This record gives sequence, structure tokens and C-alpha cells, in this order.
Amino acid sequence: MGTAPALAGPRTQADARCFAQHYAGGLLHDLGRRATPAPPDDHPAVRAADCGLHWLTGRAEAPPLVCPVPLAAAADAALAALRSMPGADALHDIDGAALLTERAALLGLRRSGAQSAAGACRLLSCRDGLLAVHLARDSDWTLLPAWLEASEVTDWPSLAGALVQQPQARLLERAQWLGLPVVAVAPPRARCAWFQQLAAGGIAPVSARRRRPLVVDLSSLWAGPLCSHLLQRLGAEVIKVESTQRPDGARQGHAAFFDRLHAGKASVALALDSAEGRGQLLTLLRAADIVIEAARPRGLRQLGIHAEELVAERPGRTWIAITGYGREGENAERVAFGDDAAIGAGLGWIMAQAYGSACFVGDALADPITGLHAALLAWDGWLRGGGGLRALALRDVVGHVITATGVDTPWRAQSRAWQALLEREGIAPQPPRWRHVCKPAAPLGADNARILAQRVSPC
Repeated sequence: MGTAPALAGPRTQADARCFAQHYAGGLLHDLGRRATPAPPDDHPAVRAADCGLHWLTGRAEAPPLVCPVPLAAAADAALAALRSMPGADALHDIDGAALLTERAALLGLRRSGAQSAAGACRLLSCRDGLLAVHLARDSDWTLLPAWLEASEVTDWPSLAGALVQQPQARLLERAQWLGLPVVAVAPPRARCAWFQQLAAGGIAPVSARRRRPLVVDLSSLWAGPLCSHLLQRLGAEVIKVESTQRPDGARQGHAAFFDRLHAGKASVALALDSAEGRGQLLTLLRAADIVIEAARPRGLRQLGIHAEELVAERPGRTWIAITGYGREGENAERVAFGDDAAIGAGLGWIMAQAYGSACFVGDALADPITGLHAALLAWDGWLRGGGGLRALALRDVVGHVITATGVDTPWRAQSRAWQALLEREGIAPQPPRWRHVCKPAAPLGADNARILAQRVSPC
């Protein structure tokens, strides 16, 4: 699935204005649906300027750069495709493009060129290429001596000095082995599907379906939580499940952003290092209509949880698996976050083609754009009575937007044409904006007693 004929890229201004409509139609085509989605018909450059994506792109000391990939328009299109489905009217007040930049608005992030807006990912030269190195966790820094076989790497300057002496292929191989999120700045792939259907599952009869789906969300950070946030807005009951040993790292970030994604969801915390906790998790998963998870495949398997088995066990289940580089193959265990995954999709290379040097685009944008596409997959599965196991990769969703544009697009010419259009229409890049939160998310494990009594305890 996810392999419909590539859309024609926006080669003229008229084509560009129609991109979102074509892209939304392509997503629905991949799902076997016919509908008439209605995304904003503004030019992709205008949508990116309005939502803050341009504001977040380029060097801090220079004017914002126009990314020639219609990322904001693709976000609009994914949301429009979701809105075109039955029961999705509740999303009328959400701006798809603005979802790409709302975290940056809240945190006050700024463009930093070769450094991600949040600061944890940087573009660094090695002996024969350029790498995106993402050190978001304290544990990543402790792995640097093993990665580089050097003991004097303690900060970004010393890391940059060590990298220039080593070949790219070896650095990538050792990073994958150690679980470090490192990727090469390279051209986009010629063809990229936005999801894979890995197991079909069974279809539940209408009489056996709940009035509203039960969603068990095992994911963390941004992509998966955004998916379940949108499903909750559509009427789903969402249970956020975390490990008592390793809660969602976003809880340590800005509280308002966490609240935006999780307000209204039930919170369950389980001791997954115990047999009892693993049994409780399995029972919750068996009760779910939709499961969202964003772990490397071996993570749940080590807990005795096998997605394929749970999908086959009961008709009607949809399992959304979000990874960095895919659930199968040699890259299945690679770690990725939103910034480095976007570079892995080819955005850094495209910006180098357009402006002479690579840079980051937006703020971890592979996360929110994947969350939008994941919500579309999940809701489609629910409406069908079961979608089976559906896998998305952060890199591949961004890559799909690029291939829908056309990998042979003259990126420099397109960026200049889009910049000229903005200047001609008097449109200046705007800073990102924030959607206000009305209530806080539940504290960790606040709903354990109620949820475990309802869903887990013996009758």
C-alpha cells in the first residue's frame, strides 16, 4: 500500500496552488477511498510563510529561507483527507500547517541553520561527507567515546573535531550498532511510500463495533501523541500507557506542549519490568480497537508483545506502528527523531541544492507531519472495521512529500520562484503561533485504578 502513481510536482504556479488538493487525493487513493478533500488553496510558499515554517529555516543572522518542498501544504492536505472521512467534522478548527510549528511557538525557538531549532541535532562534517548527529538524551553523550573510539569527546566542538578525521560509512555503521540517531546528508530516494500494510487483520461486523473506538497509545514525544490527540478530537477514548521506569520524556519538557497533546486522555503507568505489569499491558492491548506505538520492533517483542499476533487475534483491530526508518529490513532498529529523520529523507541535501549549504527546515517536522498521516491511517482503519498492522516511518513520510513534488525538481529555481512570489504579493514570513490549552493533562498514572479495574481486573 502507499504506492499510487507519483503526483505531478508543482512545476508552474497554477500546479503549486493545486498541490494540496492533488496530495490529499493521492493519500485517499492509497487507502482505496474516493472523496473530495478541501485543503486551503493558497500557494505552498504562502502556507509555509504564514505558519512559521520559513521563519524557522536558515541561519539566525540571515533572513529566513524558503524551503522549495511543499511541506506545509502537505500537512494541510493530510488533515483535509482526514476531514473528508465520516465523523471527522470535529477537526474543523485545526490548521494542518500550524501543527508543524506550534512547539516552536511555545518554546520560542528560532532558526539556527546547521543546528536544529531545539539545539540537540547538528550538521557536522566527517572525512567524506556531512552527517546529522542528534544527541537529545544524556545517554547519547556517554556513547560518544565508543562511537568514535576516542575518550576526549565531551562537547560539540570536540565532537566536530573528532568527526572530520573519520569516514562516513564507518561512522554510520557504528552509530546504528550503538543506537545513536545519526544520518548522512544525502539526496532523496526516487520513490517513497508513506506507509506499509504489513498484516491485514480481520474486519469486525458492524454489530460488534463500539460507538467510539478505544485507543491505547504507547507512543511518546510528538508523532504518536499527535495522532492520538487527533483521534481523541474525533471522539475516541484514549488511554496513554507509560512505563513507570521510563515515562514519556516529553513530561520533562514544556508543560503546556505536553498538555496540548495529552489533555483529556486517561493516564496509566505500568511496571513493565514485572510479569504483572506486562500482563496488564497485554490485556489493555487486547481490549483496544486502535493501538499506537513508536518503539523499535524488538522493544515490544522483548516484553512478549507481538503486533502481528494481536492483529490476527481479533477482527477489528488497527495497529499503527511508527518508527524512524521502517519496521522491517536492515534499518528496522535504527533510532530517529524528527530533525534527523527529515535530513535522512533528503531535506538537508535539497536545501544545499537551493542555497549552497545544508540546513534544517522547521522544528523536528518529521514528527508532526507523520502524526497527521498516522491519524489518517488509524481513522481509516476504524471506519473499515479493522485496518490491520500499518507501519509509518518518519523518514518515509517526509520522503513521500518530496517524491510527490518530484525528486528531479530544479530546487534552486523553485526556491527563487517561490521567494519572488512572496515578495510580489507582499507576504513576509510570520513567526509560528500557538494554540492555547484549556486544561492540563492527567498526571502520570492518575487513572490506573479506574482503567485497570475496568479493563484488566477479572470479572
